[in-house]
Amino acid sequence: MRTHSYTVTTRTRTSVVTAIAAVILVIAAALVPAFAGRGLIQDLFFIFTMLVLAQFWNLLAGYGGLVSVGQQAFVGFGAYMVFGAAILWGWNPVAALLLSGVGSLLIAIPTAYFAFRLQGAYFAIGTWVVAEVVRLLVAQWQAVGGGTGTSLPRDARAATWGLDWVQSAFDVRASAALDILAYWLALALVVATIGGIYWLLRTKRGLALAAVRDNMEAAKSVGVDAARMKWAVFLIAAFGTGIAGGLIFLQNGRISPDSAFSVIDWTAFVIFIVVIGGIGTIEGPIIGVLVFFALQTLFADYGSWYLIALGLLGIIIMLFAPRGLWGLISDKSGIQLFPIRRRLSGGKIAGQNDTSRED
Repeated sequence: MRTHSYTVTTRTRTSVVTAIAAVILVIAAALVPAFAGRGLIQDLFFIFTMLVLAQFWNLLAGYGGLVSVGQQAFVGFGAYMVFGAAILWGWNPVAALLLSGVGSLLIAIPTAYFAFRLQGAYFAIGTWVVAEVVRLLVAQWQAVGGGTGTSLPRDARAATWGLDWVQSAFDVRASAALDILAYWLALALVVATIGGIYWLLRTKRGLALAAVRDNMEAAKSVGVDAARMKWAVFLIAAFGTGIAGGLIFLQNGRISPDSAFSVIDWTAFVIFIVVIGGIGTIEGPIIGVLVFFALQTLFADYGSWYLIALGLLGIIIMLFAPRGLWGLISDKSGIQLFPIRRRLSGGKIAGQNDTSRED
């Protein structure tokens, strides 16, 4: 008996072109400090770090169905881990970035244990409450400035790995060299984040995560461990968000509880980016962060009008493009830069009793 061989694939011609273009863009971005001014480097650093935060929140809410408004807990705690490690334990700030991710992951464990007993809006409110509790506790940590905050010591900044090399290579001052070093770290982080999330979504675990988001009971009925998937995605998001928070405040050089645990800066703006770009897509946060940066640049000098413009744009997009700007573009063009939908391809005669199947 002669049968046909089929394979399941997610790759498309567009995704192949996207992969090539992405490699070129990353190489070009890595070379930016060689010819760009400090202002552009700081702007790109802001875009990269906000994109990382948006991608992890999108993984949590867009793919996992866990709408959190307490991600500032992981940003702030991760940042304080960098400062605490550098000031109290003499760690190099770059090495302390790993500690920022681990520390955020550790506080995510009791947070998840509490929040996963809540559903819907109660889950969102619960995560915000936990973030406020963490902020109040950190504000009592006098060794790192208490409620007023502190700055990263000059000797700790000067000892940052790679700083001397950047200063000599680009002939810049220590502050500009730290911006360049932080920029490269942010570029590496955004590449690892997008690449890692895309890889996860293309695996069987990605299918299981989507099933849990769409219908938890149905997912359980076909053998998906829903609780395990929720725990995994929550901890992954906390780890990555913590590293991003540590990097943001390492570049800033100063920290305080109000800035590190700002619900507007690290959760509200991130949600805005994901929603206007397109929740549940990798492309959406990329579009969203560019729109957000453009609006911030145009309206930052107009005070409250800046926030009003953001709100009006969010309302308009939710009314006329519920799936965000990328959803609108994708629906009209059919383009998917990061496809995760499985397609059946093949059909060649494989020979007698020869079948091929890939889940």
